[in-house]
Amino acid sequence: MKSKRTMPTHPKDDFVNLPVNSAFLETLVGYNARRAALRVIEVFSKGMLAYDLRPVDFSVLSLIHHNPGITSRQLCRALAILPPNLVGKIRALEIRGLIRRQPHPLDGRAVGLHMTDTGAAVMHDAEALVTDLDEQATHRLSPMEKKTLMQLLQKIHH
Repeated sequence: MKSKRTMPTHPKDDFVNLPVNSAFLETLVGYNARRAALRVIEVFSKGMLAYDLRPVDFSVLSLIHHNPGITSRQLCRALAILPPNLVGKIRALEIRGLIRRQPHPLDGRAVGLHMTDTGAAVMHDAEALVTDLDEQATHRLSPMEKKTLMQLLQKIHH
């Protein structure tokens, strides 16, 4: 019978398990905001696999859903996206049959973006799920803490 050979372990092999001092980083708003965002995005991404929506796709669709006729320029401004980066996203959502373009009623040079019936149904379900996912990601916060956090984050980015 062959015996299993294991590599001997040495104390220096365990250096990867030693605690890391991140005290300075934890004093920075950006570091903490980014770490929290990564956690929320992880929960969001797993939940949105069924809809094949990334966070930016969901944001674009949500703004179109709640602002029928919104223009690409308005979307770029609202989401801080450069126009060239939005073009492909709009095209992909249109190809998927979630949105459609129509001439803007107030500006003949502009095109308004609208949800299709399919897109509206997807957003109805996806927004309900995102509400649940957001709650999962922030379950350690009390309702008051969550409200305060939202106000503080909005104070930074508005």
